[in-house]
Amino acid sequence: MFTRWLFLSLFVFMWVGWLALWRVMAFRVKATAQSESVPSRLSHLAPLLFAGYLLAAPQVPIVLLNGRFVPLAIWPVALGAALTFAGLLFSVWARFELAGNWSDFVQVKHDHELIVGGPYRWVRHPIYTGLILMFVGTALAVGEWRGVVAVAVAAASFWRKLRLEEAVMRRQFGETYAQYAERVPALIPFVL
Repeated sequence: MFTRWLFLSLFVFMWVGWLALWRVMAFRVKATAQSESVPSRLSHLAPLLFAGYLLAAPQVPIVLLNGRFVPLAIWPVALGAALTFAGLLFSVWARFELAGNWSDFVQVKHDHELIVGGPYRWVRHPIYTGLILMFVGTALAVGEWRGVVAVAVAAASFWRKLRLEEAVMRRQFGETYAQYAERVPALIPFVL
């Protein structure tokens, strides 16, 4: 029982710590020049909140989703914690690289710069890569089918948002972004 509580606390600490850092860092961004609409924001934020609910709830109303896809053992939780922490570090590294160019919604900043260093050398959207890894790690630790659904919902939401960002970046940076997109995959190094 103590071990379960310890691991639960670890995951809460990682996710809440990530969120707190994100909110603090949001105060140091450039002014917005152009932003997506509120309905567009909600179209990728609402699925993420739903995915978070699937992972955080003790159980969900659809009984089938509360079934296990991995055995009830320590190894899925430990591996899940390692993956969650790795995703957290990767997304935070990417966030630091973006600095004042970051925004939580699809936006263009005044004096927006195209960042291609740090984790942006390997993937065009490393924050999403890190967050998907955090969802995968947490889902593995939960070990129930609702975690698999949460990962699928989160990945679909990030895919939709990155497509919007890609269109904005192509308009903003033209051929420079097109060449960058041609040589660097969107989410998974050397693959996608």
